[in-house]
Amino acid sequence: MSELVYPPVITAAKTMFRLLDLRLDVSGSDHVPHTGGAVLASNHVSYLDFIFCGYGAHPAKRLVRFMAKDSVFRHRVSGPLMRGMKHIPVNRSAGAGSYAAAVSALRGGEVVGVFPEATISRSFTVKDLKNGAARMSQEAGVPLLPVALWGTQRLWTKGRPRTLTRRHTPITIIVGDPMDPSAYPDATAMTADLRTRLSALVDRAQREYPDKPSGPDDTWWQPAHLGGSAPTPEEAVELDRSERRTRSAS
Repeated sequence: MSELVYPPVITAAKTMFRLLDLRLDVSGSDHVPHTGGAVLASNHVSYLDFIFCGYGAHPAKRLVRFMAKDSVFRHRVSGPLMRGMKHIPVNRSAGAGSYAAAVSALRGGEVVGVFPEATISRSFTVKDLKNGAARMSQEAGVPLLPVALWGTQRLWTKGRPRTLTRRHTPITIIVGDPMDPSAYPDATAMTADLRTRLSALVDRAQREYPDKPSGPDDTWWQPAHLGGSAPTPEEAVELDRSERRTRSAS
């Protein structure tokens, strides 16, 4: 199928990277298969994660079809772009259709991107994972690759102002070893291993990250267990619950 929208979007993203002089460190991209279906399962710390997760597959010349909430597809600006890039809308009240579309894409040889935490992690640690990524991998018979992102939260994350003009920010992208779906008895076991692997990759990205907070007011992007002022995982759970209650009441 022709790709009229995705390549120009990638070019625009690369231009943005150059203008901002982002310090991109990509490792493990050789794990992304050059042909055939695969699931990329990434941690989620920023509204921009789909851009950088997709960038991790670019050396293999693969275009990643991301699963994203359907409201993004209804937006007058983002909607045409999302549809043009053949991303997959997720309607949480009718998730079976989205799941079926993703499995069909995988069987058709596409790479599908998933954020199994479902929402951005306020604590910048790996939350409990939904098992959809593992289920899709097993049903389609394709590998599942964990992807760790770090530094993206400094550009735009939940509860913080956007800093899209921030220059020289290091961004870490690590693609982990492929997980063979046939090696697991069920999606629950595969999801548990995915969380273990993803957490280890995020820990590595944090340890090797070249920047440190510049002062007491700059510790917000560091997780609490590393001395940062981000919410603890327990505090983040309560913040998410409060947000859901507020949305339900409105």
